Amino acid sequence: MLAGPTAVGKTDLAIEVAKAFKTVIVSADSRQVFKEMTVGTAVPEKAQLNQVEHFMIQNHSVTENYNASRYEFEVLALLNKLFQKNDIVIFTGGSGLYINSVLYGIDDLPTILPEIRAQWENYFNKNGLDSLQNKLKEIDFGYYQEVDLQNPKRILKALEVYTQTGKVYSSFLTKTVKKRPFEIIKITLDRDREELYDRINQRVLLMVKNGLVEEVKALLAYRQNTPLKTVGYREIFDYLDNKTTLDEAIDLIQRNTRKYARKQITWFRREKEMKWFHPDQKQDVIEFINQQISKNDI
Repeated sequence: MLAGPTAVGKTDLAIEVAKAFKTVIVSADSRQVFKEMTVGTAVPEKAQLNQVEHFMIQNHSVTENYNASRYEFEVLALLNKLFQKNDIVIFTGGSGLYINSVLYGIDDLPTILPEIRAQWENYFNKNGLDSLQNKLKEIDFGYYQEVDLQNPKRILKALEVYTQTGKVYSSFLTKTVKKRPFEIIKITLDRDREELYDRINQRVLLMVKNGLVEEVKALLAYRQNTPLKTVGYREIFDYLDNKTTLDEAIDLIQRNTRKYARKQITWFRREKEMKWFHPDQKQDVIEFINQQISKNDI
């Protein structure tokens, strides 16, 4: 596993490591999985994708009801095939829930009734993210303290589960680890905070230059779909609704992305047996993986 916050440099290093081990890459990005979202999710460029075979990138549509459970099922089946040809597979991304679903499994949750899902979707569309956050704080303070509060999908799920079952969402999170038929080498990338923030700010400017506004315009018909209620898209929707200027939208994307990066780092710091590297430490990463392979007889 090669994890890390957004814009830290996972893609370039993952490609170099995959080339060193003559293997493939499986993406653990909850938004790059959607084929209509390219610019705003920083999907690797064609030249990068051509260097190493990638999986779980742009293989679903924003019109689908896709979630971590489906991702877990698909990636485990995929890994079963990949390990028949490869001794090692590079699993890389920054979506903590998606990473954990593959490494440990996720808890079985009730299937939400359509009318309950619609109820909370309507509430969110009418009252906004702040009101949604306050509802969660009232109902399930434990989950409120650990969830990414900028991710409405996570908050909506908690509120839906509570409405349907009468039990708080955190009570379902037993964190029971499922045994996997493969060994896991855990690596996280990080940079100096000022350096990371500058990379985030520059990446957002590049996204706008590369057509983010045009991409979001093309997705206006699907703006109520969960994948599009995410950083980089909702701010541009507000701009297109004349709620903000483009400069204000850019500033908000940069700020919200920095917040998300902090959440990611906090998430990964809770992970046990994690080895941290700077993205420039390519050779050190390769040597560490080789050491772990020898140690665990992978």
